[in-house]
Amino acid sequence: MEDVLGVLLALWQNYLDGLDPAQHRVAGTVKTLRGVYSPVLENKRDIFVYLPPSYGQMSRRYPVIYMHDGQNLFDGGASFAGEWEADEAMESLSEDGIEAILVGVGNVGDARIREYQPFSHPYFGAGRGDAYLRFVLESVKSIIDADFRTLPDRAHTGMIGSSLGGLITLYAYFKFSAHVGFVGALSPSLWIARTPLRSFIESAPAPPGRIYLDIGTAEYSLDAQRRWRYDALKDYRGMRDLLIQKGYALNESLMYVEDEGGMHNEADWARRLPAALRFLLEPLMKR
Repeated sequence: MEDVLGVLLALWQNYLDGLDPAQHRVAGTVKTLRGVYSPVLENKRDIFVYLPPSYGQMSRRYPVIYMHDGQNLFDGGASFAGEWEADEAMESLSEDGIEAILVGVGNVGDARIREYQPFSHPYFGAGRGDAYLRFVLESVKSIIDADFRTLPDRAHTGMIGSSLGGLITLYAYFKFSAHVGFVGALSPSLWIARTPLRSFIESAPAPPGRIYLDIGTAEYSLDAQRRWRYDALKDYRGMRDLLIQKGYALNESLMYVEDEGGMHNEADWARRLPAALRFLLEPLMKR
């Protein structure tokens, strides 16, 4: 087993190795594993891992948060739509004793919509959300737990995503509740699966844990031709109320944020991420 783990560990690279420092930067320690293959999804993707400042203390183990759209988390030079600054957020939180391992699971371009969609859609087709989540929570998690000093139990395993990544995150909390103990859904794309997601959550058991849910008030607005009319706040408030009905206490096990003027982009998610991470992780630091 040690030889196998040694081989696996040898495959991890320092993220910045071979990259132009004028174009790429990260805060703290970020590792990457290139080309992780899923035989079920039939594609490859890169995995990015942020390690906390105290990781050099060999006796310590850490909660793990699996995050979607991994290319966008740590390095603006590699992102396709801007950076979340998740590494900077965790470096800052570490000053208050809040630490965790972050695992960024890269998306695979055109496959992203179906992999982040748990239900069938008349335009986008059959969702592959369950297969994607099994890949993350079984295949990727087994690699992470083998190669890094994690706290592998459900209570210390979380998930965060935005937009479609927020949708699949919220779904994962109820569908894969044996694996996921806390989630952050930033601007989840409720519009794409409004009815099936609500019906699914209504009928699902309510596992213990913590949920962070947010929306920017300027995310869905009409253009000059008035081609988009979507009452997003109604949907998000409805989801908040459903979660409260299921027993999640507002500002205790549920944090709901309406970000005044917030847009549907990485810059605003980066701005809200530190509060989400603090809400989800701080209780774990007290155990």
